[in-house]
Amino acid sequence: MEVTERKPIGTEQVRQWQREFERCRAGKRKLEQRIIDAEQAWKLRHWEQIRPRDGGAPEPASGWLVNVILSKHSDACDSYPRPVCLPREEGDGPEAEMLTDILPVILQQNRFDQVWSDVWWYKLKGGTGVYGVFWDPSRHDGLGDVAIRKIDLLNLFWEPGVADIQDSRWVFHAELADTGALERRWPHLAGRLPSGRGLLSRYRTEETSDAGDKTLVTDVYYKKRQDGRTVLHYAKYAGEELLFATENETEPVTAPFTDPATGTVGLREVRRPYAETGLYAHGRYPFVFDALFPEEGYPNCGFGYVDLCRDPQKYIDLMDSALLQNMLANVTPRWFVRSDGGLNEAEYADLTKPFVHLSGRLDNDSIRPIDTTGLSSVYVSLKQLKIEELKQVSGNRDVNNGGVGAGVTAASAIAALQEAGGGISRDMIAASYRAFRQVVELCIELIREFYDTPRQFRIRGAGAARFVTYDNAGLRPRSRGGLLGVDLGCRVPVFDIEVEVERDTPFATAVNNELAMQMFRLGAFRPENAAQTLLLLDMMDFRGKQQMREKLMGMAMEMNAENVRMNNG
Repeated sequence: MEVTERKPIGTEQVRQWQREFERCRAGKRKLEQRIIDAEQAWKLRHWEQIRPRDGGAPEPASGWLVNVILSKHSDACDSYPRPVCLPREEGDGPEAEMLTDILPVILQQNRFDQVWSDVWWYKLKGGTGVYGVFWDPSRHDGLGDVAIRKIDLLNLFWEPGVADIQDSRWVFHAELADTGALERRWPHLAGRLPSGRGLLSRYRTEETSDAGDKTLVTDVYYKKRQDGRTVLHYAKYAGEELLFATENETEPVTAPFTDPATGTVGLREVRRPYAETGLYAHGRYPFVFDALFPEEGYPNCGFGYVDLCRDPQKYIDLMDSALLQNMLANVTPRWFVRSDGGLNEAEYADLTKPFVHLSGRLDNDSIRPIDTTGLSSVYVSLKQLKIEELKQVSGNRDVNNGGVGAGVTAASAIAALQEAGGGISRDMIAASYRAFRQVVELCIELIREFYDTPRQFRIRGAGAARFVTYDNAGLRPRSRGGLLGVDLGCRVPVFDIEVEVERDTPFATAVNNELAMQMFRLGAFRPENAAQTLLLLDMMDFRGKQQMREKLMGMAMEMNAENVRMNNG
């Protein structure tokens, strides 16, 4: 009798994961509803939450809250980051410089500027943005490369009550996939996949699809202790059908290989079995949370500007509605008409009719205008106070949007006012830089694990572009040598990540230009004043300072050499 090997992951384990998935889903239902409501407010559909539309009272939807989000998002895009790798040991300096050059190229290939923008939109509205950092083996014709994506919190689930996503026993990422496409890829699933209707929270849109032709496909990440270390394992399933599990992959991973000498095509081992190594060697969940205003009880989650400014925006629009109702009552003539007055009301209301017929005698009691009372100006002032409250609470003052007082025209003065008023934006951006460092660290770990084959990169610098070849040889463990005959083991090159701003704002550029003009007028660029200018530069901090220092020193050396030649001549 043929004996079938029992694999570690099967239907019973999938059923257990599905029970845990439902528990995790129930634990974040309120968070999902808050995110959906925030999206409605962003779309100016918040009257659906204030009261149902009845076609009666005016329902104005002013964009004060939207303007707050637009302003903060523009600040984030003006501060697009660039990673700089610093070595922790002197011998890793060349590798750190190479990573500093190629990481921006990898980010560019992932269109990270778009990912950065999308995550910031999500963060400002819902309170938390999430990055996913994965290895995509299908990229570059099967060579594989790092993939960075924005993750929707409605599709991500974790163990309720944990303070950090890395402490969760498992993390689920679920998405609806076309049932037909799944059956074509895995023919044995035909007729066995359940409908995904109602299994995920969805945004309220104009689309009418009910997901009846979709199937919920779930990725589950979990950690296990193996051989004294934490290993990250992964599985994919749809319904109760297991599609892939790293614990079941006990054979080494191979890839096609062509012998350059003989031209023979074969297979070569590219990594040990997934059952031993897990999904990624770094052993961390590939998700990075970036919270706006931190909130206890969720892993690195927070609340956003919609939650912060919802009430001021709500009452601004309610007051707008009341003011508009009063305005319409005052500008629309209304009349008291006696039922026995004999007035032809249709002719009276039609301004194109020159004659209005009536039966009987017309007197002052037959028809009389309805008197209305205008609102006091205090209500308009109260509305303005609510607008100012929203601006103050959100930190979206006029100066942040380019509005300054009369007489302020110098770029340096405008930049100084904006710098003083942009403390909240700087704090938010600093928090996003911390998340960006984690993204870059995960990228380096994936490069360390998977960049076995050399790759070509085009590096753009101050001069012409140069092409470099790079692999993970410099990131692999290195021997520490020995001491008194004792092997000190191996060490792995580790780097500290600093973040620079990729591009400056127009006002910051204007300030740098104005500073250069002032230094020129003071004679700081004259070679004979190089010594004093270098002392001045030591006390200053601005972009391009190091290049300016090098040019001044070169000019001073050339002048000294010229003086020596003239004296000797």
